[in-house]
Amino acid sequence: MADLDLSAEIRVLKNTMASVIAVIDLERLTAEIADLEKQAGVPNLWDDAEKAQKITSALSHKQAQLKRVNQVVSRVDDLEVLVEMANAEQDSDTQVEAKKELVSIESQVADLEVQTLLNNEYDERSAVVTIRAGAGGDDATDFAEMLMRMYLRYAEKHGYKSSVLDISYAEGAGIKSATFEIDADYAYGNLSVEAGTHRLVRMSPFNSAGKRQTSFAAVEVVPLIEGTDAIEIPDSDIRIDVFRSSGPGGQSVNTTDSAVRITHLPSGIVVSCQNEKSQPQNKASALRVLQSRLLEIRRREEEAQKKQLAGDVKASWGEQMRSYVLAPYQMVKDLRTNFEVNNPDAVFDGDLDGFITAGIRWRKQGESGN
Repeated sequence: MADLDLSAEIRVLKNTMASVIAVIDLERLTAEIADLEKQAGVPNLWDDAEKAQKITSALSHKQAQLKRVNQVVSRVDDLEVLVEMANAEQDSDTQVEAKKELVSIESQVADLEVQTLLNNEYDERSAVVTIRAGAGGDDATDFAEMLMRMYLRYAEKHGYKSSVLDISYAEGAGIKSATFEIDADYAYGNLSVEAGTHRLVRMSPFNSAGKRQTSFAAVEVVPLIEGTDAIEIPDSDIRIDVFRSSGPGGQSVNTTDSAVRITHLPSGIVVSCQNEKSQPQNKASALRVLQSRLLEIRRREEEAQKKQLAGDVKASWGEQMRSYVLAPYQMVKDLRTNFEVNNPDAVFDGDLDGFITAGIRWRKQGESGN
């Protein structure tokens, strides 16, 4: 039996990890963890709840980042030993195991490499995603529901916690809009490249003539607000309405006015939440989403001002950023990165990693080219 030679692949992994470690700066990261651990150990830490939350959250995030890096480095070293063992014993099963381990490590290293590109101010935050049906009638509202399921399946596949805050059901098929949180480190950095207009082309199941139909849906992604962000909203700037939660067809979900709708009067932003059991819980969730959207508006205004000062006249991302074609052929293509796959079913089932990775690299290239 021939020896298994993975030396070239292992060398690439080590070189990539060296670059990742250089960007992350493990010495600095370790020093920051030590400092945060010292701060977290202060007896009266929780006298200032906001400060304590900020310290413990930062500590948890940095510890997890260090653990991920160390685990990958260890796995690469172990892979070398596994290959040596397979060749010494001429064991075909161990060779197969080594090849599988290589594929798994390559995926983990690629994820770490992409993470080093997520270094903008809010990239490490959790995300609030809102989907709205656009032009296309029943096809558009059905498409909006397909997209919501796609992102929730993406979160499920990655072990991310998700919670639906509000759904507005359409009279026919699907949904008019939905808002949900994805609670995970770097959820915003990853999913922010999904923001924009999505287009679906298919043989319409709602058209008796069986004609091809094009429909649209908009995806908005904002970073989840944290207690330390200090987005103050005067009571005079909001109107709060309460109503009964409802599901498809108007069926009552509960018999109390627990759902909350908040209107931000200066901007016209409207946020609803009905997934919690009590009115105070729904009000708190709705306020958090409203603050997240206002934070994103502030970020965009600051970015626009920076670009204006820098003389940047480039156009921003195009309105239509991805096409999902189900007829006459099968394809999902990102129009910014040109990344495409020929398996729409897998994409709608949450297989978005290729699109997200390509989007992050594309965005970073644009930033470095400014």
